[in-house]
Amino acid sequence: MSIVIFEAGCQSSSNRRKFGLCDNPPPSTDHAYIDERNGENWIASVDNHYEEKVVFTGIDHCIIFPLQPDGTMHKRCDGVLTWSTTVAFVELKQRGTNGSQWVKDAEQQLRVTIDKFEGTPEADLFPVKKAYIANSSRPRFRESQAVRMEKFARDTKYILRIEARIVIT
Repeated sequence: MSIVIFEAGCQSSSNRRKFGLCDNPPPSTDHAYIDERNGENWIASVDNHYEEKVVFTGIDHCIIFPLQPDGTMHKRCDGVLTWSTTVAFVELKQRGTNGSQWVKDAEQQLRVTIDKFEGTPEADLFPVKKAYIANSSRPRFRESQAVRMEKFARDTKYILRIEARIVIT
């Protein structure tokens, strides 16, 4: 089964200089979305200095993926930003816990989604490939995530950033 990542009913867009990405906490079944007004709800902020049109497609709770062999749903990332020649998958977290299990979980969700996306013809439309793990709780790490980000780039060919600020370039 082929997946359709850019489903119009799952999309919102903005060309504002600054906007945010939101995802309602569980048990919500709504997909992640762009918010231009309520900064206190933003999990990630997007700096769009050149006011380029940016499209956000909510993936979790919106895009249909084939089931895993055991009949369960894949854990996938919250959404994907697209602009110009860039695709950026995003996992949004709202956790203030110690440790880095949430980073490991987010990375796995990104890997699954990217793997499915790279099997589509649309993947070739974007030469610049990025991925973000954003946490609104401003995590503090006891260790650097540089090794994780380098391994992610080697494995997926996507640049991984673990930060709550996304800059449109």
